Amino acid sequence: MTSHLALMSCLLVLVLSLDKFLLHYLKKRWLSGPRISSAPSKSRRSMAAAAGGGGAKWSETAMLVIDMQKDFVDPAMRSPMLVDGGQGVVPTVAEAVAVARERGIFVVWVVREHDPSGADVEVFRRRFYSGGKGPTVKGLKGAELADGLAIKEGEYKLVKTRFSAFFATPLDSVLRTTGIKNLVIVGVQTPNCIRQTVFDAVALNYEKVTVIIDATAAARPEIHLSNIRDMKNIGVETPTLEEWRR
Repeated sequence: MTSHLALMSCLLVLVLSLDKFLLHYLKKRWLSGPRISSAPSKSRRSMAAAAGGGGAKWSETAMLVIDMQKDFVDPAMRSPMLVDGGQGVVPTVAEAVAVARERGIFVVWVVREHDPSGADVEVFRRRFYSGGKGPTVKGLKGAELADGLAIKEGEYKLVKTRFSAFFATPLDSVLRTTGIKNLVIVGVQTPNCIRQTVFDAVALNYEKVTVIIDATAAARPEIHLSNIRDMKNIGVETPTLEEWRR
């Protein structure tokens, strides 16, 4: 009887040991498996920023590329939302994005994509929507990025339906989660989406907000410059692309 009890005790110890080993093995395999994220981790961006010569400054910076879509910048679309100065800044915006990528800056593509009915558009713009068509309707050509611009892996696409990129969107949460403290803004148009986004960024206490003045545009130069002056007066930096890239 004693020998049977001893044998059963040994078998129980062996089973428990194998169970712990198996649990450890499975946990190790699971933890080492592939993971997918919609945005680059802070460590990955830090490495890229270090390679770009900016260190922590660039790893804590995001570039917001605002509304660089065909309905806003391509005259061939004949859109009622065309920004007259938009087409002219497409090359500068593309160059600014290239510099941001070299520096390891987190690039966020802010776009409008509306319901075909226009139900999610500002009231004053709903007259432009009928028959399932209208400016920047999701899935239509006008909502596409301008020729020469494209979202790359690891960059983030943010859809908005109002002027500010922060209004009713997860932008602030996305930026805080990825360790972003500073913003660089390019795109169109200066008195509306650029200005509203900038003022919200200042109100949300982002440490440094920069608007690249020759990578942003409005319907007319005087409107653009007037709004740039207003933003500069609330502490926003307003360099040219050449000044910013130094």
